[in-house]
Amino acid sequence: MRQAIERSLLLGLTLAWMPVAAHASVTLKVTGLDDTLKAAVVSSVQLSQYAHHDASAAQVTRLYEKAPDEVKAALRPYGYFNAHATGQIKQVGKNWDVTLNVDHGAPVKVTAVHIDVPGAAAKLPSVHWLIRRFKPGKGAVLNQGTYAGSRDAITAALVAAGYLDAKLVTHTVDVTLANNSAVIHLAWQPGTRYRFGKVKFKGSQFEPGFLQRYVPFKTGEYFEQDQLLALQQQLNGADYFSVVNVQPDLAHKHDDTVDIDVQLTPAKRSVYTGGPFYGTDTGPGVQFGLQRRWVNGLGHKWNNHLVVAQRLKQLSTLYTIPRPGSIHRAWNFGAKFKDENTTTSQSRTLELIGNQTAMWHGWLVTAGVHVLSGTFTVGKRHDEPDSTPGIERGSSTLVYPEISLVKKRADNATFVRHGWSLTVAARGTVGHLLSDTNFTQVVANAKWIDMFARRDRLILRMDAGTTHVSNFSDLPPQLRFFAGGSRSNRGYGYQALGPTNSYDRVIGGSRLLVAGATLEHYFTHKWGIAAFVDAGNAFKGENFHAAIGAGLGLRWLSPVGMLRVDLGVPVNNSRHHGIQLNIVIGPDL
Repeated sequence: MRQAIERSLLLGLTLAWMPVAAHASVTLKVTGLDDTLKAAVVSSVQLSQYAHHDASAAQVTRLYEKAPDEVKAALRPYGYFNAHATGQIKQVGKNWDVTLNVDHGAPVKVTAVHIDVPGAAAKLPSVHWLIRRFKPGKGAVLNQGTYAGSRDAITAALVAAGYLDAKLVTHTVDVTLANNSAVIHLAWQPGTRYRFGKVKFKGSQFEPGFLQRYVPFKTGEYFEQDQLLALQQQLNGADYFSVVNVQPDLAHKHDDTVDIDVQLTPAKRSVYTGGPFYGTDTGPGVQFGLQRRWVNGLGHKWNNHLVVAQRLKQLSTLYTIPRPGSIHRAWNFGAKFKDENTTTSQSRTLELIGNQTAMWHGWLVTAGVHVLSGTFTVGKRHDEPDSTPGIERGSSTLVYPEISLVKKRADNATFVRHGWSLTVAARGTVGHLLSDTNFTQVVANAKWIDMFARRDRLILRMDAGTTHVSNFSDLPPQLRFFAGGSRSNRGYGYQALGPTNSYDRVIGGSRLLVAGATLEHYFTHKWGIAAFVDAGNAFKGENFHAAIGAGLGLRWLSPVGMLRVDLGVPVNNSRHHGIQLNIVIGPDL
């Protein structure tokens, strides 16, 4: 009490000669604490509110006297119950400088933790793990934020495991300042563990029972919050709805069961896309798309896409029959007509596809049959007559099974800071059954992205493939390997690299190996530059000679995806010259 009176008298004398009715801001400085405790004190002391606001002498006087008590209150949640603060105050011009010297004193430490969760609830792995790792533990400083987080985590784990009526009945912390000790007492009444009841879908546009295939649990199983999240994710992934809200009907729990309400709002049924575009591999063109998110009450889907470009005409259609369940599958039936004119080949083909897609241990597995039929020329450059020596012509029909596995991991779909993708595919004919030639082929693509600094990103990729074929001349360009282009070796034209025939014309190879590295630096959230090096080639047998390309690029995170503009040149290649422009827009993975 005496110290408080002396402090008030001293402050009164200090302020007596200062100008009356002066308004100014306050600069607050706190010493003796680490950054975490200092931030807590500054945010709690009311003087800090006047760092950018006017304060009168009377306000400063009153708040300065309150500051020591505010410091003590700010440090108690961190386990410091014996804090002591002294201060200095002076006027600098019309403003105030206030310094608080803080000694947080000896902390209060936990000497015992008593947690009572009766019955089977304590044996649940999620609850048992939290009890064993409760913080603050014995010997630790009593941090009330950590204590509250651990306490609430146990309650949340009980509710998530089906103990929907779980109550925290004891929650006390006994603090003894004489020896700076604390004892924690916690006890819960878990109550009944509920089971799943009926799943009720509201607002659905589908036939009764169809959406039940998406439910990952069965009626009568113990309630688990993670299962509700899985149901919501699967319904969102089905792309039928604009709104999916999955909630337990807690107001009508009955007979130890709880029903699940799923509120749905259908998405727009038809999606139209289209417009002009430019691709360095295709030239300028226009594209149109029509997607039917659902065709009928069974959730069938239908996608159509038309591309008319300088060097590519393509029309494709794909009909999908979803087969949701414990393993989500879909049957797909499609057709694609393609008329393509590249740097080294021309082809006109019709492809029929029938396959099944399914998720397996995080992999998207696609297995099916392809029928590919058409005519082609290889080794023909743009605007050359068909009679030019060295041009190879052919036609073929191939029927072959194909299986592919795709897995991706990314922290963000729009701009990947840390992620990777891996694709492996195998295809081949069964002898000469319904096919003009016999072949087997395996291809693999890998990509790795790492944001190793706040503004710098490294991207590594590799493409590899090998083919065994009885008659290479019967293999259409789609199944031959070429290198070069915006998604291959960016220092060279699209499909400009590969083995040549006796007329020095690129005809493609039976093997492929291309790798690339790109270093990106971003000046802002949306704009950056890139430097890249690509190396590799298509080849036959063991005759591999890597072509190297390098260059610089521009990056823009546009509203429709990442836009990449790269200028690449060949390195030490006497056959290829000039600058290659590569433009790609789309996701990183």
